[in-house]
Parts: sequence; structure tokens; C-alpha cells
Amino acid sequence: MALTPRLELRQSQSLVMTPQLQQAIKLLQLSSVELDAYVEQELASNPLLEREDADGFDPADEWDGPEDGAAADGGSTEADLLSSVDFEATADQPNLTEDLDADYENVWNNDSPADAAGAPEQTIGDWGQGGRRDFEAPQADLELTLSREETLTEHLTRQLNMELADPADRLIGLHLIDRLDEAGYLSADLTPVADMLGCDLARVEATLSRLQQFTPSGIFARSLAECLALQLRDLNRLDPAMQALLDHLDLLARREIDELRALCGVDDDDLAEMVAEVRALDPKPALAFDRSVVQPITPDVLMRAQSGGGWIVELNPETLPRVLINNRYHAEVRQAARNREERHYVDECLQSANWLVKALHQRATTILKVARDIVRQQDGFFRHGVEALRPLVLRDIAQAIEMHESTVSRVTSNKYIATPRGIYELKYFFSPAIASASGGEAYAAESVRHRIKVLTEDEPADAVLSDDKIVELLAREGVDIARRTVAKYRESLGIPSSVQRRRQKRSRI
Repeated sequence: MALTPRLELRQSQSLVMTPQLQQAIKLLQLSSVELDAYVEQELASNPLLEREDADGFDPADEWDGPEDGAAADGGSTEADLLSSVDFEATADQPNLTEDLDADYENVWNNDSPADAAGAPEQTIGDWGQGGRRDFEAPQADLELTLSREETLTEHLTRQLNMELADPADRLIGLHLIDRLDEAGYLSADLTPVADMLGCDLARVEATLSRLQQFTPSGIFARSLAECLALQLRDLNRLDPAMQALLDHLDLLARREIDELRALCGVDDDDLAEMVAEVRALDPKPALAFDRSVVQPITPDVLMRAQSGGGWIVELNPETLPRVLINNRYHAEVRQAARNREERHYVDECLQSANWLVKALHQRATTILKVARDIVRQQDGFFRHGVEALRPLVLRDIAQAIEMHESTVSRVTSNKYIATPRGIYELKYFFSPAIASASGGEAYAAESVRHRIKVLTEDEPADAVLSDDKIVELLAREGVDIARRTVAKYRESLGIPSSVQRRRQKRSRI
């Protein structure tokens, strides 16, 4: 074999991840909130993109795709998707309002809308200090009169300024307020506070004792037992028996009533009253302040029953960004470009905008396709409940819609569907299979977990079911499951062991 240079021609195939393909994959796995933030970023960076929020805009008028399509079992046609998504609509199409054209004319002609309306000018001299010269106060904004809830820091600082006169104690108190957690506990050590402020640890502890008398009762506690003790002390109910109960809260959690009753030195009736008083207390006193508003989940897919049977599945238009490409602005800017670099930049913006609109369209159609097939395969769940949930894996959906499993995984992550039974994440409907004892159709693991929960909730106090007994009952129903699997499912549901459940059911506490 001669070692000489030579030229060879080879032909091969390879898959290259282009930037456009990477963008489409990235959009596919984003949630609705993340997608809205991403689109806002693109709107800010690409001058040819704009958001269309005008009433009466029909994106189906801007789409040249098929208008008729056969619906899946209980599904909607492609027209349902087209009525919810803007695809390649542009700002110079005839269905847009004339106001948009007028706005562009004003921008290019440097016309001010205020001047065109003939609005009178108002100088600074027309206004005085907090009012007008004619002593007629301007109409106040209603939002300026709304009240604001007091925060925990403001509430404690106000009490600090009223109760502590010494500036050094106030400084210590401010540091302790800053160290409170969201539940109102002071979990940090006091030694760093004393070292930082250059004072004795005894003075910090003395200041903490005064702070623990503030409201809400139980604030500045260093443990759950101390928090409950502070509240009971304010109620004048912190006697030795109650203190013994607080010192052994672990026994109360394990329902070891006999040992707890002996330590407290009370009978069953007194112990039941003491436990009832403890349960009436607030273990997290700071949660009454700084209440954060819990944002509800906005579903990506909507589902409802069809009048003639089946289900209608459609995308939620509130989670789909309405993005337009302003071709008029592109033509004007490109015509006004002074050199090749500027024209190249404008053309890149147009290409990027087109790819974004196409990627949004592909994302919407893929989510709808996956959701429809999930509804089709889990029809029993929507009709009869979790007991009828079928075992389902990503491969089943991928084969049905002829896509890769990774695509289905991205589509079902952080995507939610609103059903007649509530809002569920699309991942919820994927459950591994548990074999049938009779060799029939397998059972979904989620339905077996639900069955275990029902069995433990309905068990009487004198016949608490052990894991072996649950295995036996499930075997009678045709579920072939091991004891360790039952224990794993029981622990995942937060169900205690049979010994602890027996103590809970037999105890009056």
C-alpha cells in the first residue's frame, strides 16, 4: 500500500442540529409562562415582530392550510387549532384595522397624536404646590386610595419602637427581626448576633425574651415546643402537665398515649382536652402576614364533553402568543438601508421572525396532537375515575402519532390539561403497568395506589389492614403485586404503617 496523497469523493448522511431546529426543540419544552417570557424577549430584540391583541382578529384568515379535517375520537378538527393560534399573519394584511396603518404613518411623518387632536398645552405655571391655581383639586386616582396590608417586619418594628426605649436594645431587636424565617421562627444562633453588635449574649437573650411577648403570639420561638408554649402562656394555660406534653411532642406524633399520659400525670379525658388545646394553636404564626398570592395554573389544553358523545380537545388561546410579522416595516426599512450590512441585518430579522412563527405553530400542533391521543387512550379515566386509568408509557403515544419519545416527553413536561375531573399535568396520565393475576389486561400503578388509599381509609379500628392483607385483597381483585411494592406505594401516599394506624383509630386523640 503506497503512502501517497490522493483525492477521494465520499457520500454520507448526517443529522445536523441547525439553530432553527434547536429553537423549535427549545420552544417545545417550555411551559406557557416560560414561552411568554421568551416571546417577549424576541419582541424586544426583533423589530419586525409585534404582538397582536386587537379584538376581532381571526388568525384563521391568515392561514393557507387545510380548513377541513377529520376529528379524532372525541377530538376537534384542525380548524379548532387555527382559531386559537396566529401563524404567519402580517401587519399589512387587509383584515387589520386602519388604526395600525395610521399609527405607522404618524411615526414616519413625526406627527404627534396629541397635536393632531388639538389638545391644549398645559404649563407648569397652571399648577401650584399640591393643587391648581383655581383651587380645584384634580381627580385622584382610585388606586392611590387602596389600603395596603401591613407586613410582618413593619408590624414587629412598630411594636419594637413602642416597647423598647434603649437604642441598643432596639438595634438588637432589629437584627433579630431580620433573622426570622417565613414561619416566624428564630432558627439562627444568638452568638453571631452578640459578636456582630459587640454586646453580651445575656443581653441578646434578654431582648429576645421581650420580643417573644410581641404579637402574633408565638413569634420569635426557636422550636415548635417553644412556639406553642408562648401561646399557651398568653392564654394562662401553661401548667406543668401541659409543659410535659410539649416536651414530648414526639410521643404525641407516634400516638403513644399510655406513655404520654403517665408522663403528664393526667387521665384520658384531661389528656384529650390538652391535645385539643394544642391543636387549636398556630404552629406558624408569621404566615398571617406577608401572604403571597398563589398563582393558579393556566391549562395549555382545554377538554370538554361533546353533545353527541366523545370529547372535544382544543388549545387554550390564553397560553398561545399572538405574534405578527410586520412586512410593511420590513420593506420600508430595507428600502431605506444605506449599505449591504444594514440590508443583511434586516433580512436576518425577517428570517428569524419567520422561523419563530413557524416554531410556535409546530409547538401548538404537536401539543394538540399529543393531548388528543392521551384523551383517546385514557377515555376510561375521564368517564369513571382513577380506577379506570390505563397503563401508558411515552412509547405508546409516540407510536400512535409517529413521533419520537423524546418529543412526547418534552411536550408533556410542564403542560396541563383542564378536564371535567380537574386540571392535570399531561405527565400524570403516564403510569407503569402492573400485571394482572389472571393474565388479563394490566393495571396502572396510579390506579393501584388509589385502591390502596381507599382500602386504608375504609378499614375499621379493630381490623387494620397490614401490607400482607392488602396484597391478599388486591390479588382477589386480580392485581398481581408484591408486598414491598405495596409498602412503597403506601409510603409515597403518606399512609403510616398498620401499627400507627391502629393507634390512631383506637385513640380518641
